[in-house]
Amino acid sequence: MDPLERDVVLNTTGTARGSAAGQPGRSGPVPGGATQLPLTWDREADVVVIGAGATGLPAAIVAREAGCSVILVEAENDIGGHAIISGGNIPLGGGTSVQKQYGIDDSPELLFRDLTDWSVVGPNGFPDYRYNDREIIRAFADNSAPTFEWLLAHGVVFVDKAPDAIGGNSVGNSLPREMHCAVGHWPMIQTGEPADPSVQQTRSSGNGLMRSLEIAAKTAGVEILLKHRMTRIYRQAPTCGPVLGIGVDHEYERLNIRARKAVIIGTGGSTGNVNFRRMFDPRLTEEYCGLAGMPWSDQDASGELAAMAIGASLWGFYNQVGEFGSNVTKAGFIGCQYNYRHLQWMPGSPVFDRARATGLRVADWQNVILVNMLGKRFYDETGGQYIANNYHSLDPYIQGSWRNAANLKWTPNNFLNAALAGIVDGHNGGGPIWAIFDADAVVREGWMPVPPHVDIAAGFFFGANRLCDLAESIVMKYQRVPMPPKNLEETVARYNSFVDTGVDEDFGKPAPLYKIATPPFYAAWATPVVHDTRAGLRINARCQVMDLNGEIIPGLYCGGESAGGFSQHGLARAVCQGYIAGNAAAAARPLAAAA
Repeated sequence: MDPLERDVVLNTTGTARGSAAGQPGRSGPVPGGATQLPLTWDREADVVVIGAGATGLPAAIVAREAGCSVILVEAENDIGGHAIISGGNIPLGGGTSVQKQYGIDDSPELLFRDLTDWSVVGPNGFPDYRYNDREIIRAFADNSAPTFEWLLAHGVVFVDKAPDAIGGNSVGNSLPREMHCAVGHWPMIQTGEPADPSVQQTRSSGNGLMRSLEIAAKTAGVEILLKHRMTRIYRQAPTCGPVLGIGVDHEYERLNIRARKAVIIGTGGSTGNVNFRRMFDPRLTEEYCGLAGMPWSDQDASGELAAMAIGASLWGFYNQVGEFGSNVTKAGFIGCQYNYRHLQWMPGSPVFDRARATGLRVADWQNVILVNMLGKRFYDETGGQYIANNYHSLDPYIQGSWRNAANLKWTPNNFLNAALAGIVDGHNGGGPIWAIFDADAVVREGWMPVPPHVDIAAGFFFGANRLCDLAESIVMKYQRVPMPPKNLEETVARYNSFVDTGVDEDFGKPAPLYKIATPPFYAAWATPVVHDTRAGLRINARCQVMDLNGEIIPGLYCGGESAGGFSQHGLARAVCQGYIAGNAAAAARPLAAAA
């Protein structure tokens, strides 16, 4: 019998231990989920939290300090999730102590109105807040300032400055709310080394946030189980009754952990799961393999899938596909798989063996042209990406006024849509995008086109002395058709003619500056990056998960990127919803009584 088949059979009969399930690298629940409750529970606690990221750690700490026993399971071998490698920007407002210190007159009501304002749109016409769930935003607005004060009380150090708009993404137009976690003295995941002591209190990073919360969790007595991957959520009956616990894989052992009061999902979203994300956008096929945060942490939809298997509903689909913010971004680094613009992996990182290359940071997109699989240009290379509303993005601004949109200058940016358009061969995915450049561009940018700066071994970087040879060398798993050498030669020749005339007749690139003429020539992976999860499980104001009938699933909570109904990017919604979920779970009655 195949090991995976054996695993499914054993788990549908309720065996608690000794199955073949604990295969390294497997993620998400077994298809179909468990049909029976386990015969025995290996561990139990009042509250079981899934995921040690920006939702899970706050939830675990709050519940533990409220008197609950707490087990927190984390699939990876360290805490932090996406949050620990983030920029550490946290837009918590509504009247925080720091806002008051700097004379910023915010309130929960103003924050709520900002984040539900139908009239706010970007220059491309897409609304940031129109499709937010009012109940969820009301809870966030009311708990935003208390969450910020809670972070201060639990050792999180913020850069000593007034709230600003740096790093904001759909955080409200009326007032500055963005605060920045100091990076601190701990080694950073990106580099494997601490930041320079001179900037440890002035540089922002999620490192300082998550390491501070890790200390707070351990001090409070939260039991953290690393390398424990949740594979299923157990409910009294497949789609009714209370949630009773979870199943996890730990190396080659299956464990079942009972939750006496609550299970809290903080697994961090779904954009790393190709089939899941394609429910929202069919274009996002396998070649979009540079998910922001990987290879440190994935967004595998494990929490969503496990909850859906017991009846949970998804929510807030529009926010996932709305063309604002960082749901998909332009590559910031080229020549490497993991090329998110705000995250560069360095050789000292504990995951550099999987990242494989630092990538080449593009300072000036005049130094490259971008081509599709067929070796043809598709847009102005200097084009940007989707933007998002932030403090003062609209000026003048009146909450709820139709004039907000009327005052905008219509400036659509279709770089990402053009990149994802594909080659009209019947496939949904857009395919790889390659940055083409020459030896002179290498000098101008100061690049080193050799490992570990570029990933040659895995097929994300190629070089040749002739353009025709370069095209023929591009062979890798996502390049589903060969690049015709003649196409690339003609594309470069035509572009070089635009440099002579100073006019890009095809795509309007402003005054093309540099010819691609000096060998060797290079092709570097520059495919767009998938990032934010902004749709997920349906929750209410208390972060309780709901089913397709709008009924609460007793004992199941969720927050952050695995929850839907909230368009905002980043840490604030994750931390705040962890705070809400921890408090709600701690106040819940035992599930045995609910049953």
